[in-house]
Amino acid sequence: MSTLEIHDLHVSVETKEGSKPILRGVDLTVASGETHAIMGPNGSGKSTLAYSLAGHPKYQITQGTVTLDGADVLAMSVDERARAGMFLAMQYPVEVPGVSVSNFLRTAKTAISGQAPALRHWVKDVRTAMDQLRMDPTFAERNVNEGFSGGEKKRHEILQMELLDPKFAILDETDSGLDVDALRVVSEGVNRVRATGEVGVLLITHYTRILRYIQPDFVHVFVDGRIAEQGGPELAERLETEGYDRFLAPSA
Repeated sequence: MSTLEIHDLHVSVETKEGSKPILRGVDLTVASGETHAIMGPNGSGKSTLAYSLAGHPKYQITQGTVTLDGADVLAMSVDERARAGMFLAMQYPVEVPGVSVSNFLRTAKTAISGQAPALRHWVKDVRTAMDQLRMDPTFAERNVNEGFSGGEKKRHEILQMELLDPKFAILDETDSGLDVDALRVVSEGVNRVRATGEVGVLLITHYTRILRYIQPDFVHVFVDGRIAEQGGPELAERLETEGYDRFLAPSA
């Protein structure tokens, strides 16, 4: 059992006008086997939370702590966070020209586990995972995300998650740009990982449609860099009918 604890997290970014606060005191605890949906309107700080946890240099932690099983995540480099068990599926996966998917995956697995996986078993695992995600086997020899459609990029992100076996997976708007069929396939991949009971998931999304396939244990509504409300799956259902207006309307 692992625990990711976020306490009083404040994050800013540098702009032409100076430092701009984005997160304004976030408290959140995620345990192995739990799925937390992070929802909220545009600009509320959802993706900032994701990239801050992953160690993106653009985001400055000005206050607060993040620990993974008691270890200080904020003191770790990006690669140390990955080896500690943190995984980020990006909203906009980048292309890596000249690096094949197969080489990328095996190199990443080796870096995280500290030793190269046995080739015969690894090839079988990759083929099985790609088949489950309905990815053409030829994608393994293509350059990472080069020429991939939006749906293919998102399937590749979930392929990485399944093979790298993280403790905590942060999925930043994995549903964006997916048609119904791709959304179902991607969700099935996430659910296979969840079924192990060993991975904590932070699922960041604007919309409730992905939550029809991936049922969260907890829902947190981000507004203006803070958690404005939290609850169970019923909160997502309420957002489906009411939207975010009640959080954004000025108080009387």
